[in-house]
Amino acid sequence: MPAKNKAVFLDRDGVLNREMGDYVCRLEDFHVLDNFSALKTLQDKGYLLIIATNQGGLAKGWYTEEELAKMHHRLQEDYHAHGIALTDIFYCPHHPAFTGDCDCRKPKPGLLLRGIEKYNIDPAKSYFIGDRERDVEAGTAAGVKGILINSNQPISEVLDLIE
Repeated sequence: MPAKNKAVFLDRDGVLNREMGDYVCRLEDFHVLDNFSALKTLQDKGYLLIIATNQGGLAKGWYTEEELAKMHHRLQEDYHAHGIALTDIFYCPHHPAFTGDCDCRKPKPGLLLRGIEKYNIDPAKSYFIGDRERDVEAGTAAGVKGILINSNQPISEVLDLIE
């Protein structure tokens, strides 16, 4: 049986890109934060880098899947330019007030569980960095150690919490 991978799951808004109120709805408002050195360090330590993000603005009709894809493409391009490969991006398009309950909207662990299964990840050796308590709750529910940061705080400030 192949060895399991280890991963750092990352919330998007407020962690990888600048928090802009409730939702970032347009590519013009999507500003990638400078976490390049920190994420390169994690990648070099053998961690897969996987985004897990709630995107309830889709359910609300505030932006389209096409606009979201453009934002995610920009994110991947910016990180790729710094030698960083984002393994995958999982997002929840639901919002309970518009689409009802789902198993993927954080604090539920569905997004992380999908990543764990798809990439043969050992949750006990993995982390979830987020700027909301619901991120830590989702990580805990998936068996991953949650790390809470302040919105727009550099990830480099929590690198010592990751083995």
